[in-house]
Amino acid sequence: MPSLSRQRAQESRAAVQRLYIAMRHLFIRGSYKPLGLSGEAMIESLMILQPEIYGAITDPERVDLDGLLYIFQRLPRGIEECRFIRLISREGFEHSNFDPLIPPKRRRNAYRIDEEQMFIEMTRGRSDIYDILTHLTFMYIESEKIRRNSEDHRGTKKREWLMLEKIAQQEEVGAEFNREVAYTYLGSLLGRTYEETVTACQRFERDTNVNSIFHITYWLGRLASEERTQGLDREINFSAALRDQVGHHHYGEVWAQNIKQVLLNQGWQNRPLHIISANLHSVMNSLYASAALAKEFPTADDLEELARKLSQEDKEHLREKVFQYARRHGMIQIDDTSGTNISVQLFDLAQLDPQMLPPEIQFDAAYIQAKQPLLFVMDYAFGEQAFETLDELFKPLDDGAEGISLPVESISIMGKAGILEGDKGDIMVPTAHIFEGTADNYPLENDLTPDLFAGSGLPVFAGPMITVLGTSLQNKDILEYFLKSSWRAVGLEMEGAHYQKAIQSASKIRNNIKSDVVLRYAYYASDNPLRTGGTLASGSLGLDGVKPTYVITTVILNRILNPAK
Repeated sequence: MPSLSRQRAQESRAAVQRLYIAMRHLFIRGSYKPLGLSGEAMIESLMILQPEIYGAITDPERVDLDGLLYIFQRLPRGIEECRFIRLISREGFEHSNFDPLIPPKRRRNAYRIDEEQMFIEMTRGRSDIYDILTHLTFMYIESEKIRRNSEDHRGTKKREWLMLEKIAQQEEVGAEFNREVAYTYLGSLLGRTYEETVTACQRFERDTNVNSIFHITYWLGRLASEERTQGLDREINFSAALRDQVGHHHYGEVWAQNIKQVLLNQGWQNRPLHIISANLHSVMNSLYASAALAKEFPTADDLEELARKLSQEDKEHLREKVFQYARRHGMIQIDDTSGTNISVQLFDLAQLDPQMLPPEIQFDAAYIQAKQPLLFVMDYAFGEQAFETLDELFKPLDDGAEGISLPVESISIMGKAGILEGDKGDIMVPTAHIFEGTADNYPLENDLTPDLFAGSGLPVFAGPMITVLGTSLQNKDILEYFLKSSWRAVGLEMEGAHYQKAIQSASKIRNNIKSDVVLRYAYYASDNPLRTGGTLASGSLGLDGVKPTYVITTVILNRILNPAK
């Protein structure tokens, strides 16, 4: 007989698979009602799974406040007011008079069509669709809790709900109201203590991109009540264009063609290419910030200190100065117009002046001038989109005569991931990527090793990484199984197996890139889902993420700029 923990892990993995299959089925069908039979199947699977990021999901009364903030930072503002949600591809709304709504933590365009309907663009593949459907399912679960808390045993609205209704109306017109009293009413409807309610309200208020929790609670409860009492069902549907395009690399192909055209226009198609998947600031800052801001920060001791200063909210003008300096000294930025939401920076390393680099960067000027390499930095992909973009990028470049394979010398992946042993800010160096729920495992020869980070002062963990279907679909039972079983995984993320699938396909099978391309993977921990209060829902790393970001960036750059050393 399996142990209780192992049995629970098996049940959880089965729930993930049922949820995954249900979402694919509903996507193919074209529409569903979240509280209909199909929606209830998804709710049941999510309740069995009990994802760690939604800690109170199974509690019949207590609304999960951290989980609510997490999803509303990733959903378009005002979605709680909409009865109808339509997921679409890029279908021309970017040229309409509708103002795009872009969530702060997910780069998606959304359009409020009318009072009851929201259109949301899905241009980043299946992972994006599964991600938003998971968030919406959680939102409907919590809306039912609010509805139940707002009614007495006869189904009559409680006084607290009637008072919240007045508060929501006052807030909408900007009228003053007694917040202490309001917190009391709200806490009753959320099933939370006064202290918990005040803390949650403050967290929502600090994020100017989401509506207040008073507003959200009122609208979630209102639509849930109207569905029960008036038959005004909520509905999610998928456009025909979206269903036709998903899986066919439509956006990735356009993205790759745009980039290849720039390489042709610059005459760079035959120069050695070093690809880095990372954010669009750490590489640029590492190469140019010291020189660009020499007057502003003449006494900055190191790159990390300079990066911390640049990361402050009120330093936008300095970030812009670094960007403009980089453009004058060999950087080209290709802003995305394809719909992938992945912009790219190209760096002509031959134009770098080694005298202007910070001391952390090791630069072999003779090697760089002899090889004339290019740096290709692409913003983070999302889930399966990692395969789509690299797969299209690796296809031979069309110069009008015959295809030319890009001379890719190295591929470096720097990402954020959940860690299973250490803490936020620690570093993980993968030895393999294990694709959750499949038999697809990708061992790799990683050019990055733990000893390269020895002087950073940060703990480093090496081992397999789990590529998961979604960060919202993990619980302690699954994660402890991967940690403590013979897998001995060190962390989880969403793109590694997809990147490696594209790389192995291109290098080992299709011969689109060289078979001995150098691979570098390193992640820093954005959360530890096995620790109470350590999930992504508890908040971002903030400035604490600066050090690991620049430690990894520096190590990757030094392997490229000074390979002999």
